[in-house]
Amino acid sequence: MNLAYTMQRFQDWFTQQWVIFTGRKFKPNEDNWLIGPFGELNGIGEEFINQLAEKENLSIQRNSESKGLLTSITQLNLSNKEINNLSKKVIDFYEKTSNYELVFDVKWNPFSKPFGFVVNRLFSKRINQLNIPLQNNYQEKLNSEIIQLFNKNTNELKYTIWLRKVENTGQVIYSGIYGTCQLPSNLTCIKAIFPLPKGNATVIMKPSIGKNGELILDSSGEKFGDAGFYFLLNDSKNNYWAKFVRSFTDQLSIREKDDFLIATQTIKLWNLKVSEFSYKINYTQHRLGKRAG
Repeated sequence: MNLAYTMQRFQDWFTQQWVIFTGRKFKPNEDNWLIGPFGELNGIGEEFINQLAEKENLSIQRNSESKGLLTSITQLNLSNKEINNLSKKVIDFYEKTSNYELVFDVKWNPFSKPFGFVVNRLFSKRINQLNIPLQNNYQEKLNSEIIQLFNKNTNELKYTIWLRKVENTGQVIYSGIYGTCQLPSNLTCIKAIFPLPKGNATVIMKPSIGKNGELILDSSGEKFGDAGFYFLLNDSKNNYWAKFVRSFTDQLSIREKDDFLIATQTIKLWNLKVSEFSYKINYTQHRLGKRAG
């Protein structure tokens, strides 16, 4: 019988056991489009960055200007027509994310608030990850930082982490590893990895360009191997498991509005809207960063 790692919190073990029972075993070397760093039992959130750097012998560069979630928009393998139609400000944001500041707003479906409350109490505060405010019309400025991890021997960029914290409290909203992947269908997608104890939550989103030059990222998929939401874990015998959660979808649209950008993120479960996040994104400047480690 395959079991999750036992020496951990019950809610983490139970979630992982559900992934094992309902998901599938996979091989990281064969499904490299899916695999990504896993969290440890303790130290998710900001601590995970130092743990990952130490584990893989990487140096850390923080507080840099003109660093992006993507090194180039061409990483998405869009056609020339699509790139020409895409807003130049949106391109600049993805290539120079660290030069922008964000104001965050959330609206919950009232029927979904209990779900958010349970996730917050059982997981978010304890692991310092996915701390989504539960009150509606919650507006806060976020500290948005791009953190880059480099191979110490080759100086090659290994991981790009986007850390977003509430400015007033320092509470982590998201700490995720961002990049691209190529699905088995050869479609290039944006991939966001959120570390969890002994595993991660991975969101893979297919890109498209809207009629007004907006970038649309959509995680709606039909089957394993498509864009979508995946739980990944490593069990007590070092087997790798993945669960494709078809019922959970995430769509993000980022567009120009006047002299700033607006991003709208819609979360759905069984095709019912759970919540909607809005980001007002303004251009700013940051100080030059320093390489650590």
